[in-house]
Amino acid sequence: MAHDGQDLTTMTKPVILPDLLSLTSAALAPVETVFERAREAVRATVSADGRVSGALIEANQTAAHGLSWLATYHQSLQQMQRWAEALNADGKFGEMEQLLLQIAFGEYLWQIYGGIQMNQGEVVRLQDLGLSQDDMRALMEPAVMTLTQGGNTQAARTRLVELMEAQAGATMFGTSGLDEELEMIRDQFRRYAVERVEPNAHDWHLNDELIPIEIIEELAEMGVFGLTIPEEFGGFGLSKASMCVVSEELSRGYIGVGSLGTRSEIAAELIIAGGTDEQKANWLPKIASAEILPTAVFTEPNTGSDLGSLRTRAVKDANGDYTVTGNKTWITHAARTHVMTLLARTNPDTSDHRGLSMFLAEKTPGTDDDPFPTPGMTGGEIEVLGYRGMKEYELGFDSFHVKGENLLGGEEGKGFKQLMETFESARIQTAARAIGVAQCALDIAMQYAQERKQFGKALINFPRVSGKLAMMAVEIMIARQLTYFSAWEKDHGQRCDLEAGMAKLLGARVAWAAADNGLQIHGGNGFALEYKISRVLCDARILNIFEGAAEIQAQVIARRLLG
Repeated sequence: MAHDGQDLTTMTKPVILPDLLSLTSAALAPVETVFERAREAVRATVSADGRVSGALIEANQTAAHGLSWLATYHQSLQQMQRWAEALNADGKFGEMEQLLLQIAFGEYLWQIYGGIQMNQGEVVRLQDLGLSQDDMRALMEPAVMTLTQGGNTQAARTRLVELMEAQAGATMFGTSGLDEELEMIRDQFRRYAVERVEPNAHDWHLNDELIPIEIIEELAEMGVFGLTIPEEFGGFGLSKASMCVVSEELSRGYIGVGSLGTRSEIAAELIIAGGTDEQKANWLPKIASAEILPTAVFTEPNTGSDLGSLRTRAVKDANGDYTVTGNKTWITHAARTHVMTLLARTNPDTSDHRGLSMFLAEKTPGTDDDPFPTPGMTGGEIEVLGYRGMKEYELGFDSFHVKGENLLGGEEGKGFKQLMETFESARIQTAARAIGVAQCALDIAMQYAQERKQFGKALINFPRVSGKLAMMAVEIMIARQLTYFSAWEKDHGQRCDLEAGMAKLLGARVAWAAADNGLQIHGGNGFALEYKISRVLCDARILNIFEGAAEIQAQVIARRLLG
């Protein structure tokens, strides 16, 4: 393929660095050294009387959150290396995979040394974490210097996009590294998204419509709502990795469809981890079959991520039932659902998380004319930029009745702990949705770049355009491997809140960057509502906010790293 009149196949300088896997492997130790030095420097900054201080972490958020991003990059490079070595052992480490690895290391190593983008307006540098020039010289190792100088070059990016063009229509660019069964699941849901979701998604978005109930019924038949629920309760008992693949491909079609299973996943996790035997037997089969649709009712107008400050009250009556009073906001899919996982305060003498309880609060599904028919409950729609299809609501409860038997686990005061036990899965699933949105942006942008002609040639033949596409593909693969690793840990019974948080943190940034660059490739057309990339930009923006804003996520990661 010719670019600017030059046939790249005639170039004598190789694009891929020699002995690449050895180079990337050798680069990991210097990154580990710098990370550990940074962790000790930040720990010293945020400690008082020999103990890490929450107040000092807040006072030094740039350093603490920067450490979280450095740890995320460190873990990302480790997982890219693991992915590459596994492919190489299977004889699948081809030219495209080598370029993805090389560019990933070349770019992220440079960012570690020169500054990591926490977002478009905030760059954190090693000196912000308390490191000196002497500390940073740990990165002056031959492998790191070779990769930073020759890894992410224009020639490498251009060649990667050439290979991507040759693979047009494939599920993804580069081999995922997953086993054959998971790839079969991916193909099944990719076909469904192409046939049933993508042709309709933009109209659903523009018209701010609820996703048709037929789609929910079809997804139920495909097992989406019972994917990880144990077989004894009517589910498929599949892995969190399968949840990642399904969420990724459905979100690639439309984030609204990819998110339909999120509330079922959260509700099922809550019941599996904290429910009584009776609650498991009653609720899990109904969730798995989509006989009932759940919604998560946690956030309040004045609390946001500060769930410990919730004020909604649940008062026990003489019959052992509860009366709920209070307000909730940002409740997704609230009108059409049958049951709410509702977090409320049962101990009025507390003002923190210790007085909270979780309920499986039943409600009647609403209609367009009467969205909230259940007595004691009112609601109003919040109009939003994107992430449509299920709609967002504010809810009001005034003497709303909840059966005593629907107190999760049958014990008060456990609600916050029960919710915390779901966060690993929720963040893994959100990271997978982010990857799907990013892949959607890449799909749309690449097609447009191939078809749109300017100055006598396709946009994709301009290096600044192909470079954007290449970096989308590289960062999507980085986020994908970090997410799959988190799912692997969860499936193997290992604590993974740190890795799941990192996957969500990075995935959200990657999705926004992909959507933003995709719109830039469209130029003025991207700003027109009729073009799909405008929808993807709106959808991508929420990923840095829900399930814990990026700043909260970085704070949580920092506390774990320093604690």
